Amino acid sequence: MNKINAEGGINGRKIKMISLDDGYSPPKAVERTRELVEKDNVLGLFASVGTTPNVAVAKYLNEKKVPQLLISSGAPRWGDPKQNKWSTAFYILQTTEAQILAKYLLSTKSTAKIGVLYQNDEYGKGYLNAFRDALGDKAKTMIVQTSAYDMTEPTVDSQIIQLKNSGADTVFNVTTAKFAAQAIRKIAELNWKPLLLSINAVTSIETVLKPAGLENSKDIISLQFMKNPGDAEWANDPGVMEYLSFMKQWAPNENALDYSAGVSYGASKLTEIILRNCGNDLSRENVLKQATNLKNVELPLLLPGVTANYSPDDYTPIRKARMVKFDGAKWVTIGDLVSIDSAGGK
Repeated sequence: MNKINAEGGINGRKIKMISLDDGYSPPKAVERTRELVEKDNVLGLFASVGTTPNVAVAKYLNEKKVPQLLISSGAPRWGDPKQNKWSTAFYILQTTEAQILAKYLLSTKSTAKIGVLYQNDEYGKGYLNAFRDALGDKAKTMIVQTSAYDMTEPTVDSQIIQLKNSGADTVFNVTTAKFAAQAIRKIAELNWKPLLLSINAVTSIETVLKPAGLENSKDIISLQFMKNPGDAEWANDPGVMEYLSFMKQWAPNENALDYSAGVSYGASKLTEIILRNCGNDLSRENVLKQATNLKNVELPLLLPGVTANYSPDDYTPIRKARMVKFDGAKWVTIGDLVSIDSAGGK
């Protein structure tokens, strides 16, 4: 937003961005959101982080008809305008991701005995339920153990031991960065060698795999819908070069290779597009209209062939991804782009 303002703003208007910390706490999220709406009279909320804080404020914002756009969460609810008309996500939805991961597992290891490590809230349960649905009738026999943890727990060591003792030979890792790193490290300490299937949110080399140990992280399977700016594959890619140049000039103290920085950049670019498309009508109704009428939008860090799409009756933003495997130093592609249309989805 500083860059946009320095270049004259959007349609002649400067942007005032207010950022308040909710500490990933739902009660604090409600308090901070009320402050933004009722005291600061914001146009809308853009790119707020996390499933549980955003779920906590969704009803309030939808009742107030305040845009809650490009949420950094994959909860299925954000894809359904009947459920939350004023809320959209900028992230691959859990249902999309689960369908693609399940399709991969069913085609490569159909006899897998799966243990699921998940966060005990809507974030974790959303992935677990979507994964069960994606496995279909085989879920009952394939999932042999589920093990939940709370955000307040210091480690997930006991949960990993429980999964190992269940006889699982595959682990579906549905966590956040800190707990994902702990899980990978504990599995290595136990000298346990399950197939580790990780959701995209915990694939950052900088914030997850390095803390876990790169050698410990070898052979993890996941999926990607965005380019990894630190990967040699994209060294000469115009979109990545644009992003790295931006980070150097406008966010020099941030780690440009951190996955969350790339997600934030993409959401910010889409915010710019939405506001530009509003023209001179900056009513909340028009902001929502522009945000939910976007077709095949290409963004600098989306993989070639992956675009962002929103329509008034379907807010599913990302429909394609590719399977990847970590080789101990980088993520390596192990397949072509897969879409939810070919993964048994919509």
